[in-house]
Amino acid sequence: MRDNPLVLHVLGARPNFVKAAPVVRGLAALDLKPKVQQGIIHTGQHYDALMSDVFFADLGLPEPIANLGVGSGTHARQTAALLTGLEDVVGEHRPDLVVVYGDVNSTLAAILVCAKLGVRTAHVEAGLRSFDRTMPEEVNRIVVDALADILFCTSPEALSYLANEGVDPRKAHLVGNPMIDSLFAALPSLDPQPVRGRLGLPERYAVATLHRPGNVDDADAARELVDAVREVSRTVPIVVPLHPRGRTRLAEAGLVTGDGLTIIDPLGYLEFLSLVRGAALVVTDSGGVQEETTMLGVPCVTVRPNTERPITITHGTNRLVTPATLPAAAAKALADGSATPTGELPPLWDGQAGPRIARVIAAWLRGDNLAPAAAQAVRMTGD
Repeated sequence: MRDNPLVLHVLGARPNFVKAAPVVRGLAALDLKPKVQQGIIHTGQHYDALMSDVFFADLGLPEPIANLGVGSGTHARQTAALLTGLEDVVGEHRPDLVVVYGDVNSTLAAILVCAKLGVRTAHVEAGLRSFDRTMPEEVNRIVVDALADILFCTSPEALSYLANEGVDPRKAHLVGNPMIDSLFAALPSLDPQPVRGRLGLPERYAVATLHRPGNVDDADAARELVDAVREVSRTVPIVVPLHPRGRTRLAEAGLVTGDGLTIIDPLGYLEFLSLVRGAALVVTDSGGVQEETTMLGVPCVTVRPNTERPITITHGTNRLVTPATLPAAAAKALADGSATPTGELPPLWDGQAGPRIARVIAAWLRGDNLAPAAAQAVRMTGD
């Protein structure tokens, strides 16, 4: 290992913080000499306190070494701002490795910048595919996985997808899901009662999170979705922590407080998961929420034609629906009552993904020959 190796983590949106925290802790906990130095670059893609700053406190993340403050914008404008900002920071620090998370524009920009600068990269949550290139996130996933030097996969099918794309199997490692690590760590603090009481919710309620472009960017699509949500709210009160993205469009379509709907600002990590833990049902178009409900055993209906996380359907409580089928699917889930995952949780969703990722990074920094994904996964199940 080089003297004083430096690993930088690029974080842009709230799911990135949840995935990064176990990796940062895992690297810090390794008994290495010299210790791995770490820094966080906060791109500011989610730019207000409720979408990012509170997550640093909730997850115990260190203060970032840089905050680019890029804010929102079209994909092209936002990515352009990310490229120029990240080029300056990465060029100044010249890290040994840059770790990126998920599939947002910050992830894409960091991979492109590092590829141009000759800086090595690792992608946490590699190999997820919806096979729908109308999703901006799908384009980001494909490009990021093609350029990253180390690929950390959360589920077995991700290894297959990467192999089908011709990715060198020595780059890919099945390590489990660091988002589940954060959830495991948070469980003792997840009490639905305080947030439910503050919001004036009854004991039986639902939670909805809606922000995907396919659902909120088009006025007709937004109206159809809102009509379906409002129909569900006649059966069970729904609280909607509303993402800034699409807020105006959804409000214009009728997603406003009243008649069984409670619209609130985004919540911090612990408050949001507490709310989800106590819910009778979750309606979402988010990828991460599909995973969290699978772990918590909360019935989830996902308003999308596809998911890059099929394991949440085969192992969990998740079901894909359209706006037209949402009310019936919600009614069935509510009638069935609280769910439990079918069988065991997905492989390696055991709260130890962060340490596994840290050990692979440490071995890579030392220059060790890393095992192919299948052997690596078998070995790590015994850790």
